[in-house]
Amino acid sequence: MAIEGFSRSRISVGDVTLSVHRGGAGTAMILLHGYPQTHMTWHRVAPVLARDFDVIIPDLRGYGDSDAPPDDAAHGVYSKRRVAQDIVALMEALGIARAHVIGHDRGARVAYRMALDHPGRVDRLGIVEIVPTADFWAVWSAELALKAYHWTFLAQPAPLPESLIGADGAGYVARTLASWTLAGDLSPFAPEALDSYLRQAGDPARVAAMCADYRAGATTDRALDEADRAAGRKIAAPLRFVWGRHGFPARTGDPLGIWRGWAEDVSGAEIDGCGHFAMEEAPDAFLAAMLPHFSG
Repeated sequence: MAIEGFSRSRISVGDVTLSVHRGGAGTAMILLHGYPQTHMTWHRVAPVLARDFDVIIPDLRGYGDSDAPPDDAAHGVYSKRRVAQDIVALMEALGIARAHVIGHDRGARVAYRMALDHPGRVDRLGIVEIVPTADFWAVWSAELALKAYHWTFLAQPAPLPESLIGADGAGYVARTLASWTLAGDLSPFAPEALDSYLRQAGDPARVAAMCADYRAGATTDRALDEADRAAGRKIAAPLRFVWGRHGFPARTGDPLGIWRGWAEDVSGAEIDGCGHFAMEEAPDAFLAAMLPHFSG
């Protein structure tokens, strides 16, 4: 599935090969998608961003058309540290020293981990619709646990979630996507984007990769966050945080305040009229909230 005006290539970044879409010219800007999506989550905003930036959109390892290696016992293969290394290796392969980085959902977790582990690589940082992993686990309420049940479900030992999802992968992903929109249905998603999300749900290797992603979130990623917080490490890049009024961070109490504990330079904006998928539910509002941070 191609984004209008973007080319596609496959680029080796070490132990995996990533499917990468690229368009535009100017300062490099890397867009990182979330679960259970692909590069297509950016299709409504990427062409606008490409007017001013060299926009690079990989499918993360395990998603879309990128390689999906098996997990390891320590859940390091899909840790955000490992996936962030993929993005740094992609930059090296493309000859890019520094870039703006915007991430949504799981991609935002990769983005802030990249900013912490590779500060010299990230110019400005955009975070969409998350709070840091350790903080999200810490603020669970009954309401949030019911809404974000996939965090514990997907993190269960293999092959329990894989087997259950395998009974109707497309149905499971469709229900998940619909339940996180403000409308409560699939109407915000363009047919070609939705097809891209549902198609990967029929591939057992990608279903396993998605589960491994969340197993890492419950173990390795959470431990990395807690160690960084104990050490007082902060994100150096100026950080712009954008969240939906009806999304996940809004249920944490003070999501912007949480991010202010992780970076020296933080600004934020709440978007009305959308759930979890601002780039697809409210693309104009998303661009208005995010673009000045990178264009100023």
